[in-house]
Amino acid sequence: MSDTPLLELDNIGKYYGNIIALQGVTTEVHAGQVTCVLGDNGAGKSTFIKILAGVHKHDQGEFRLEGNPVSFNSPREALSSGIAAVYQDLAMVPLMSVWRNFFLGSEPTKGRWPVEWIDKSFAKQTAKEEMAKMGIDIRDTEQPVGTLSGGERQSVAIARAVYFGAKVLILDEPTSALGVKQSGVVLRYILEAARRGLGVIFITHNPNHAFPVGDRFLILNRGRSMGNFAKDEISQSELTSLMAGGAELEALQHELSQG
Repeated sequence: MSDTPLLELDNIGKYYGNIIALQGVTTEVHAGQVTCVLGDNGAGKSTFIKILAGVHKHDQGEFRLEGNPVSFNSPREALSSGIAAVYQDLAMVPLMSVWRNFFLGSEPTKGRWPVEWIDKSFAKQTAKEEMAKMGIDIRDTEQPVGTLSGGERQSVAIARAVYFGAKVLILDEPTSALGVKQSGVVLRYILEAARRGLGVIFITHNPNHAFPVGDRFLILNRGRSMGNFAKDEISQSELTSLMAGGAELEALQHELSQG
């Protein structure tokens, strides 16, 4: 692993007038590792994602990509630099086939302009092969993506980002609407993406999902960093208590144990 992180955030801040959206946020993302960003609703996770993905510019601090300071003007600019964000809504068309969703807007073509057409056989085969590399067996890439489980739909989005050359993969709450089994499926895909050399940023409010797969943990609370830890510097219980509500949860557990 290179000593230079793929991404470094140093004292990043974002303000909307007098409102602090983010302040003093520092962390790093290495190739082949998973950096987990944890926090409850309103913690600043969405602003954090938008700065990385080129939706917003930071107002303070330094954002470095492979050692070079960057400030993206658009999501397209961030994507062309290798930063791909997979949002909760997945930006998929449920009635379209798996392979159409895999290539959505970037379909491979045959022929030459002005007579071009989609190369369906290549697209179907590629979608199937790329998903198989992630450990996903899709029997028929013609099936509508809406017929897949939530975990499988997430896997399509992850495999798509990997295929189109992402260096850094940002996953926005990919397990939030899933049951235990499907969450486990997605966590395996996250680990597989890291094994393939990507730097993965896993945004979540669930320390039970973050701790098993994470190599580094950034905890946010109301826009401020509550800490930035390597895995050997923090336990799962400490991670939970540092998150918003952790102290209240401990107090409740203590109260119940006394009763």
